[in-house]
Formats: sequence, C-alpha cells, structure tokens
Amino acid sequence: MKRNEEISKLTSIQEWDFIVIGGGASGLGSALDATSRGFKTLLLESHDFAKATSSRSTKLVHGGVRYLAQGDVGLVKEALKERGLLAQNAAHVVKNQSFIIPNYTWWGGIYYKIGLSIYDFLAGKLSLGKTKYISKAKTVEKLPTIEQHNLASGVVYQDGQFDDARLAINLTQTLIEKGGSAINYMKVTGLLKNDSGKINGVKAEDQFSGQQYELRAKAVINATGVFTNDILNMNNPKHGKFVVPSQGIHLVLDKSFLKSDDAIMIPKTSDGRVLFVVPWHDRALVGTTDTLLENPSFEPHALESEISFVLNTARQYLAKKPTREDVKSMFAGLRPLAAPKEGGKSTKEVSRSHKVITSDTGLVSIIGGKWTTYRKMAQDTIDKAVEILHLNGGPSQTENLSIHGNMKAELVDRTNHLYVYGSDIPAIKSLQSSDPQYSQKIHPDHAFTIAEAVWAIRHEMAETIEDILARRVRLLFLDARAAIDSAHSIAQLIAKEKGHSQEWADAQEKEFIELAKGYLLTPYTPKTITHN
Repeated sequence: MKRNEEISKLTSIQEWDFIVIGGGASGLGSALDATSRGFKTLLLESHDFAKATSSRSTKLVHGGVRYLAQGDVGLVKEALKERGLLAQNAAHVVKNQSFIIPNYTWWGGIYYKIGLSIYDFLAGKLSLGKTKYISKAKTVEKLPTIEQHNLASGVVYQDGQFDDARLAINLTQTLIEKGGSAINYMKVTGLLKNDSGKINGVKAEDQFSGQQYELRAKAVINATGVFTNDILNMNNPKHGKFVVPSQGIHLVLDKSFLKSDDAIMIPKTSDGRVLFVVPWHDRALVGTTDTLLENPSFEPHALESEISFVLNTARQYLAKKPTREDVKSMFAGLRPLAAPKEGGKSTKEVSRSHKVITSDTGLVSIIGGKWTTYRKMAQDTIDKAVEILHLNGGPSQTENLSIHGNMKAELVDRTNHLYVYGSDIPAIKSLQSSDPQYSQKIHPDHAFTIAEAVWAIRHEMAETIEDILARRVRLLFLDARAAIDSAHSIAQLIAKEKGHSQEWADAQEKEFIELAKGYLLTPYTPKTITHN
C-alpha cells in the first residue's frame, strides 16, 4: 500500500471497469468484490480509509439481538451467517466474545435464555457457542464489577468482536494484492456523463497536491455511507433524501470498571436502547446511543444528553460508578440509515438492512447496512451494477476469500497486542529489532511501538498523525490524553520518513491536538513525549 504507486495508475489506465466512491466498509467491500470477479477497479476516498462511520462502531460482529426482538429474523439470519464467514476470513481481527445479560427480575433469565437460544439456532453451523443460564453467584464471579443489588441471574451468549479500522486497512491491502487500486485523500468533486446523460466517470482532486483528475469508468458505485446524499446531489439535485444519519457515541473507561474478559449487555435501558460494556484493547468500551441528526460530519461530536445517558446507565449496572473524569476517550459515529418511507419513526425502529438503489444515469448507490454484513452488501451492489450495466463478469468470489493478515484462529495470541496484524507480525517484529528506537513504546502507558507507526507509514498508506494514532494503532480512541502527548514524536517520525519540512510537522501536530481535544470530556494540558 503505497499512495504514490496507486496515484501513478491514474495516468496509465484509460478506463476502469468500476470506480467506487468511499473508503469505509461498504466501499472497500464493493471494490474488493468487483476486483475478485476480475474487474479493473479503483476506490477513491476523500479522507482516510474508515475515517468516518467505519472506525467508530461498537466493535461488534453480530447478528443484532435487538433486531430479533423487533421480529426482523431475515436481517438477523443474514448477519449471523456473515459473522461466521468474517470469523473464518479474518480470524486475526475477529474473535468469539462472551456476553452476559445481568437480570434484575426473576423472569429475565428465562426470557433471555429462550430468545438467545433462537439466536443460536439461526446461526446454524456458524454458531459461536450455546446460550447458558447462570446463577447470581456465577454472574458475580464472572463479572466482579457488576451492580449486585437485586441481581437475580445471568444469561451468557456468544457473539463476535473485532477491530473495525484494522479490518478496513486489511481489506484495502487485500484489494490491492488482488489487483485493484485504492487511494485515500482523493476527493470526488463531480460525476462525468456522456452525450446521452449516462455516467461514465468522475472528477477527483488530490487533497494534498491539489491536482485534478478526470477518470473514466464503465460503472460508478456510490458507497459513501452518511454522505450518500452528497454524491446523489452531483447526479441529480432533486433526488430527495435517501439516508438519515443516526449518531451513536462511546465512552472508553479504564479496565478497572470491567475486571472481566466477558462483556455486559443491557437489553433494555431507560429509553429502550441496548447498552454494551465491552472489553477492547485492555479498556472498557461503553455505548451506544441512537440520536437522529440533520447533517452528517466527518468529526461528529457527542451531545451532552448522550454523554449523560451513557454515564448514568453505566452507573446503574456497574459497582464502580464512572464519572466524566474517568473517561479516557469519547468518540461519536454516524450510522447511515436508509430513510424510512413514512415519517415519524424513531431511529431505533428504522431497519438496519441495506438497500441498493440505481439512478437513471447508471449510478449505483448502496445505503444502510452495518459492518457485519459489509460483504453481502458489497456482493448485492456489484450484482446490481453488473445487471443494469450489462457488464461481463463472473459471480462474487468473496464468501471464502481470506483477508490480508488472516491466520488460523488457534494461532492468534491475543495476549500480545500485535495480534491484529496477523500474518504481518513477523515483519513488524523484524522492524522492531532493526533499530533500537523502533522497539520503544509510542506512549509509556500503552503497548504500541514506534515500529507500528513506521509500518503504517511504509505499508499502510498512513499520511497524517491522525491516520496513525486513530486508525492504524487505536491510541486516540483508547486514551485521548496519551494520543495528544504522542503527537510530537509521531509528527517528527512522519516528516523524517516522508521528507516533509519542520513547518509541516509543526502544523500537523497543532492540527491533531486540536482534533484530539474533541475526544476528551475534561480539559487537558499536553505533555510532550520524545524518543531517543
């Protein structure tokens, strides 16, 4: 993954089969699906891969227990199948996670045991394990930090957990290895049309150099998530609204709030939402909310009401009561919900199933969906494009396609933080031993090393401090203060690796610190960390 090599392809290839707009889950999935069928495919992302929704999830690969409660069996069954496939195709980033529902009524244990046994049944041979009813004593043993007052029992069920941004990078690597092309910081600024009004390409601008491109393609896929309406506007300003953004926030706490490898699932909170407390990279991730927003943004901010809701609900169920000061990092993400035909539906009632829509001009857009079903969404999108544009290509090849980094699940050592690199681990260890500085930690409180930042710059198309600290290693999402303190050393490292000036490094550092402050709930004075 080298950006300059990918850009050089823009002048050597006269016409692509597919140009995919958007470098999140649905865009990367669509580009990989098209490439797997032998199509010449180019993906363009205006920011960094997974910059928006796709790095801000609850980190769950799941069927969706609450959709089962809503009676959406079809969506749950599809998602459970995809969960199983993803666990096979990317075993290094996807793992089997135990969840416990603590019950504070005598009937809760029976009710959830029955419901989740149906969930297991729907997963068929791709089931991750059987649901079990456990006593109050066993629940406390497994979840020592659970609120014990009025606790009656627990129900244990299995679901999947993953690292979303790491999977996005692995999908990009796979796409390029299979002969496709992907470029970050390449913004689509317009659509090209032929004399009969059909789309035959895009206009794009390099966000670093400012260079403009006109790129031709037989098919253009709009996979821009919450920004779908922007591309539809380029195609037809009167298209109407197809996507409504719904915001979900997450608070990250110290592991002391969840002294367990099991996650907590609260199936019904004060306003009917589901709340999770999930172990993630040795922290406790708490979320999420479901707030309808008017306008999408690449850096959404949590509303005060959302922060209060998550903290207050967590306090009800955790023996150690979290405060604002305990929040290591806070991030908000936007779900691209398919707009309901009838108004007045709350966001938690809007279906998470995806839709492929086609325009008279030949533009194909994928809307809705979620990370777990990204592969099926992509397959449906490319199938539709092949059908309406009469393209010659075989069926999708992604169902059993191993994703970059994949290795046998039993060989993945999750006690080593490098596990998310999978089969790339030996190369990173080799880098660590090649230079004493590279084996040093980026921040003394976290396991991530300088070698991982170097790897990200050289092999994972990381161009900015944010690319490295937010999405290649997850420091910004795990501990925003530590990320702020690490900004200086990472800016110097990128400048050295890429030949940027000191002015560039200083501007980058300032820009990142300003961004990272938005992940904090309390003010913070930065401390600069330097490496010898």
